[in-house]
Amino acid sequence: MIVSQRLMLLQQMESKFGEQNKEKTSQIQAAETAFKRNLSLLKDIEAAEKSLQTRIHLPPPPELVSLETLYWASVEEYIPKWEQFLLGRAPYPIGVENQNEAENTIQNKAQQ
Repeated sequence: MIVSQRLMLLQQMESKFGEQNKEKTSQIQAAETAFKRNLSLLKDIEAAEKSLQTRIHLPPPPELVSLETLYWASVEEYIPKWEQFLLGRAPYPIGVENQNEAENTIQNKAQQ
């Protein structure tokens, strides 16, 4: 009786130990798979970062530089006319109403 109970307990312990080993092996494999996946993702992120860094340092296209220059020239031209109006010291600047003319001038300069 005691021997059979001992044998049964021993078998249960061996079974439990085997299950624990299988679970541990499964966890190790999952961790290794996750590590490989994370390493691959990290490499992809580093490659994307490197690609973006090279794009950041490229000079803007000449059309954009020209447009930006024309924009700031227009802003500087109209600031004095609007400044007094925005400060409440002068009426609405009448010369600015003809905005189509200013836009045509900018477009003509951009096309040159």
